[in-house]
Amino acid sequence: MPKPVPFVKATACGNDFLLIERKHARDADLMSWTRKICDRHCGVGADGVEWLSPGGEVDVAIHLLNADGSEAEISGNGTRCVAAWLADKTNKRELKIRTGAGLKTCTLISQAGKSFEFRTAMGKPEVAGEISLRLMKREVSGIAISMGNPHFVMFVDDFPKGWQAEAAEIGVHAHFPQGTNVELVKVIGFNSINIRIFERGAGETESSGTGSCASAVASIHSKRVKSPVKVVSPGGPQTVEWEDEVFLTGPAQILCGGEFYF
Repeated sequence: MPKPVPFVKATACGNDFLLIERKHARDADLMSWTRKICDRHCGVGADGVEWLSPGGEVDVAIHLLNADGSEAEISGNGTRCVAAWLADKTNKRELKIRTGAGLKTCTLISQAGKSFEFRTAMGKPEVAGEISLRLMKREVSGIAISMGNPHFVMFVDDFPKGWQAEAAEIGVHAHFPQGTNVELVKVIGFNSINIRIFERGAGETESSGTGSCASAVASIHSKRVKSPVKVVSPGGPQTVEWEDEVFLTGPAQILCGGEFYF
């Protein structure tokens, strides 16, 4: 008999997540349940599931699975969606969330109903520098960066037609044993960039918090822009500041809640 499991759906700049308490599922169920509920035709639909557990000394611990059931260390946008859910429940203005990439603190800046804006301390990036990759049709160059999860950032004059196929090839390139997220960056001004995102386990997404951070860090590192950086993706803008630590400011909205029958 189907088991009803409560969920909340939230979005951050079009990057959508389902929030489910982990106590409802066995570890063996997490991958298959994630694939099922994230399906956009036969499920609720989402880029991933943030599985929630009691946090002990922090507000909550989260375990992120992508839409295809694969694990991810962190999503900046997903973490912010969890912060919105917590702020809505507790009225707290500072939320401490344990992710697979360590502790993140989200500070509430504003709220209007179920819409929130947070500034999140994302930690220190690791910039591996520029590398070249041999693909099937050509060689490409980009900057490898870790925001607690891997990113490969490429600078473009414009976003070429069919860029997704090449990004998918980069994402599973042998240079990245764990795979990588891929961002294309078009510099607009001294403090502004446009990006496109292809994420591990989810494909093209409307936005990415860590992708926005990696894109901004790569742009600052290569002296193309200066902090703070307005990062515009198809889902909307976020702001990234980087000197020592990276701070990400952006919205999150709670969309709905209900039960899904597994």
